[in-house]
Amino acid sequence: MTTESTAPDERVPEGPPLGEEKSAPPRLGSARALAWRRRRQSAARFWREYRRHRAGLAGLGLLLLFAAVALTAPWTVGSDVQSVTDAPGRPMEEPSAEFPFGTDQFGRSLFGLVLWGSRVSLLVGLLAAALSVAIGALVGITAGHFKGWYATVIMRVTDWFLVMPALVFAVALATVMERSLLTVIVAIGVTAWPTTARLVRAQTLAVESRPYIERAKALGGGHRHIMSRHVLPNVMPLVLAQTTLGISSAILTEATLAFLGLGDPSLTSWGGLLQDARQAGAVSSGHWWYLVPPGLAIALVALAFTLCGRAVESVLNPRLGVAR
Repeated sequence: MTTESTAPDERVPEGPPLGEEKSAPPRLGSARALAWRRRRQSAARFWREYRRHRAGLAGLGLLLLFAAVALTAPWTVGSDVQSVTDAPGRPMEEPSAEFPFGTDQFGRSLFGLVLWGSRVSLLVGLLAAALSVAIGALVGITAGHFKGWYATVIMRVTDWFLVMPALVFAVALATVMERSLLTVIVAIGVTAWPTTARLVRAQTLAVESRPYIERAKALGGGHRHIMSRHVLPNVMPLVLAQTTLGISSAILTEATLAFLGLGDPSLTSWGGLLQDARQAGAVSSGHWWYLVPPGLAIALVALAFTLCGRAVESVLNPRLGVAR
C-alpha cells in the first residue's frame, strides 16, 4: 500500500531564458558626484531665493558693471591715462564731449582716471574684507570650540579691538608701515575682524550644542575634525554674508586712508583722486567735477555691496524678515 506525501509542492523559480543574463542593478554615482550634485542644487535654490530680492538684484547689477569697468580698463582707457607728461587736455577743464568728467590739475581725463581707479579700490576692498573675515572666522570658531581660559583671553582681546576706533588704528598702522597697497590691505584687515569674530563665536556655540557633535566626539572625532567638518560648514553662510557687508566698509576705509595721504602715491584710486582734488583746491575754487565722479563711484559701489549683503543675509537666514 503506497502512501502519498502530504508535503507541499516545492517549486523551483524559473531562471532567465538561455542566452540572457540578469541585468545588473543601476550603479549609483560616486560620493564626489553626489556631493557636487547637491552643491549645484543648493546653488540653484539660493539663486531662486536671491532673485526675489529686487534690491539685491539691483546691487548685483551695479557690481557687475563696476567689475566689467575694472577688468576692461587696460583696453578702454589704457595705463597712459595716469601719465602727467602726456596729459591730453588743459588743467581744470570743465566737462565736455571730449572729457565727460573734465580734467584734473595736470590736464588728465578724470573719466579715464575714475575708470582706472576702480581697479585699486575694488581690489583693496575685496582683499581687505577677505583678510578681516578670515581672521574673525578663525578667532570665532576656535574661541567657541575650545572655551575655557583660551576663549576668555581671546575674547577679551577681541573686545579691546572692538572698542578701539578702527579708523584710528588703521591710520596708525598705515603711518608706521611702508606706504604701499599691501599696507593698506593689512591695516584694514587687522582692524575690522572683531565683529565677525563675535558673530561666528555665537554661531559656533550654537552648533557645538547639537547632539551630532557629541556623537562625533564619542566616535573619536578630534578638534580639527569637529571644527573643519561640522562647525565650519554651518558658519559659512554667516561668513559669506559678513564678507559681502564688509567689502563696502573696506572700500570706504581705503578711500579715507587715501584721502588722508596714507595710500600708495604711485597708484590711482578713488580716494587718491579726492585727495588730489583737495590738494588742488577744488573745493574752494568750485571745481565740482573733480570731486563728484570719484565720490559718487565710492558711494555707488558701497551701496551695491550693502544691497547684495543684505539680500544674501536674508536668503541664508529667512527669519530676519528683510523686506524684498
